[in-house]
Amino acid sequence: MATTALPAPRPGRSTFERLTRLRSANERLFYGLVGFVVVLVVWELAASLGLYRRSLLSSPSFIWRAAVADFGNGTIWPHLVTSLTEYSLGFAAALVIGIPLGLAIGTFRRLDHFVSLLLFGIYSTPKAAIAPLIILLAGIGLESKVILVFLLAFFSVIVSTTAGVHAVAERHREIAKSFGASTWLEFRSVLLPTTVPFLLTGIRIASGRALVGVVVAEELAANEGIGYYIEFNGQFLDTSRVMLGVVLLGLFGIALGEFVRRLEKRFEVWRPELHH
Repeated sequence: MATTALPAPRPGRSTFERLTRLRSANERLFYGLVGFVVVLVVWELAASLGLYRRSLLSSPSFIWRAAVADFGNGTIWPHLVTSLTEYSLGFAAALVIGIPLGLAIGTFRRLDHFVSLLLFGIYSTPKAAIAPLIILLAGIGLESKVILVFLLAFFSVIVSTTAGVHAVAERHREIAKSFGASTWLEFRSVLLPTTVPFLLTGIRIASGRALVGVVVAEELAANEGIGYYIEFNGQFLDTSRVMLGVVLLGLFGIALGEFVRRLEKRFEVWRPELHH
């Protein structure tokens, strides 16, 4: 009996399928990168065609040359290290203080009444308005930058954490108590799972606000940092380096936001709205 030969597999098909699956699993990121590349291409074409003056907005190719020069000779590294240090210390302080305080405020009604007006008053005050006062009190060193970063990130963390505690259904807490659950067990099995998704949302928002705090503080009074790098080069109309600083801040914000967003997606099933 004659046998029918099976068609040979197409070369590269498995690689294509893997890339397709990878794109499907990261669809939002994939199309975001495509959009970013399109913007760069249009930007460069507009500069090449003379639709605007490069001295005003630079161009991707000029920014790339500035990046190669400043990373190559090492002049930008101290600015990056300084800004990252300010950001890390201020943001970490906001998490360490904001998360426990938000849990406490959400849990204890009288504590909420005691501190809510004070916190709302500080939150409503524009941080750019009190930044000169902070610099006057703490100086132009590391301390003033960390304080401003902390203030900008702290309230996003505490508000989201408190909202997460308030989202816990009272009937769930009553069920836990009816089974004789201790306070710690109730916190671990009922309150914390509901609060975590809200907390991660607050952390994502706070990460962007903290980055704004770094730039504002450094542009007001500093002698090092990415904000100072942008301000200094702006005074000499070096738009390529100004845009380089902006791009670096944007890339850092995107990377950090994407990391927290993936954590949010992992814990999204803990949100109470999804169980209705």
